[in-house]
Amino acid sequence: MAKAKKEAKEQPVEQVLWAAADKLRKNMDAAEYKHIVLGLIFLKYISDNFYELYQKLEAGEGDYAGADPDDPFEYRAENVFYVPPQARWDYLRGRAKLATIGKDVDDAMDSIEKDNPSLKGVLPKEYAKEKLDKQSLGGLIDIVSTVALGDSVSRSNDVLGRVYEYFLGQFALAEGKKGGQFYTPRCVVELLVEMLEPYEGRVFDPCCGSGGMFVQSEKFIEAHADRYNGNVKEIDKLFESVVSVYGQESNQTTWRLCKMNLALRGIDSSNVKWNNEGSFLNDAHPDLKADFVIANPPFNDSDWSGELLRTDGRWQYSRETPPPAGNANYAWIQHFIYHLNPKGTAGFVLAKGSLSTKTNGEDKIRKALVDAGLVDCIVNLPTKLFLNTQIPACLWFLSRAKESDPHHPRRDKILFIDARNMGKLINRKTRELTNGLENQEENDIRVIADTYHTWKAGQNYEDVPGYCKSALVADVAALDYVLTPGRYIGLPDDEDDFDFSERVQTLTSELEAQMAEGISLDERIRENLSKVEVISNE
Repeated sequence: MAKAKKEAKEQPVEQVLWAAADKLRKNMDAAEYKHIVLGLIFLKYISDNFYELYQKLEAGEGDYAGADPDDPFEYRAENVFYVPPQARWDYLRGRAKLATIGKDVDDAMDSIEKDNPSLKGVLPKEYAKEKLDKQSLGGLIDIVSTVALGDSVSRSNDVLGRVYEYFLGQFALAEGKKGGQFYTPRCVVELLVEMLEPYEGRVFDPCCGSGGMFVQSEKFIEAHADRYNGNVKEIDKLFESVVSVYGQESNQTTWRLCKMNLALRGIDSSNVKWNNEGSFLNDAHPDLKADFVIANPPFNDSDWSGELLRTDGRWQYSRETPPPAGNANYAWIQHFIYHLNPKGTAGFVLAKGSLSTKTNGEDKIRKALVDAGLVDCIVNLPTKLFLNTQIPACLWFLSRAKESDPHHPRRDKILFIDARNMGKLINRKTRELTNGLENQEENDIRVIADTYHTWKAGQNYEDVPGYCKSALVADVAALDYVLTPGRYIGLPDDEDDFDFSERVQTLTSELEAQMAEGISLDERIRENLSKVEVISNE
């Protein structure tokens, strides 16, 4: 009996677009191509958004009676980017096959920046370069034209957000190590935000990359919109009503990606700053006291100008022993704390070595942080989550509320979570934590976040051997202030009855079988080689 044909699974629009766009990349480096493609996606979005309002203004009905559809101020009043005639998508699409299309797109980007001051210096103008094949550029315009991005239906379905985020991730994969400089894996960002729960206040990321922390914070607010019912009139503008974002980035091209990313989301990016000196040498928000700090700083950064900042006022927990000049990890930690208000919380990624290092006084700084009551939770992450490094990573969560209140119920406690065995491989080199979107039973992010929230609430929390442990600060002090979760959580219950002799016997049997297979393969190789020799002699 013939097998029934499997029903063809329709690919998501972002995957279809990526496959088509990547095919046109040819010999162009992914790092350069990224700005070409994402710039066009941005242009298509603001054009779609513009056209929708243009039609309403042109009809002149209701609130739009007497409006001038060609007046830029009409669009600014509605928080919509004005797109001049020579930059509108239909115009460019009509010229996609012309040899001048590269210059046309550059001119379009330039004119949009002139009419929209918030985008000044943000949009890419690299389309006229010789290395970009104009036929491929025309093909890209045709591809992007197939998807509505900025109309009301597309916005409600978050088509743009999905496409932009997917493309950022794919370009990061294509760039390998370099990709990690602008992109934090989505699952890590989701976990940080779900654990911190930034419902309202100021959110700060002093090394913001392409803005993933801010975007995920907006998604978190949207997912919990019912929390605000009765308090916020306009649910569609909920995020900007309850949260303000502050950021800094030292890489200008990455900062541009961030500004576009936030503009596409309608997130005010006026407080996301760029300077090439970076957060340590030129703090763009010196007076900011945030409610939340969410960050993924460079791992073990040795080039942070530490020698120039030995007496900096931010080193509140290392007056006698400043952060080592050869590693910025503990400088970042204190930079985050410096920018937290007295009740603020921080969640950030660091190399796992930060939990146990004793190099150049880092252990003394860690001791000061623990004794002050700042350390709230440590999460040990699985390997292969990050594109730019194989260095094991962890999450730190700090609470200034614990520090400022000597009677805080968690003042003398730290939660340790070991998530090393969670996640699934998406390819040979990359792992991700599951979020339940494909399978509700597989939700690593929810499990970890719920563990933290249950512990904080002080209700129904239980230690799970091999996974989580609520340890006393006294226990941490007894282990010389090492914060590696494995020191505290013990072994899983199913390993308590571990039979050593049985395990040795099993491994021995497996080894013998593999050795036997090896002998067999050797014999086959010799046999094949002898045949080759016979043929060559003939």
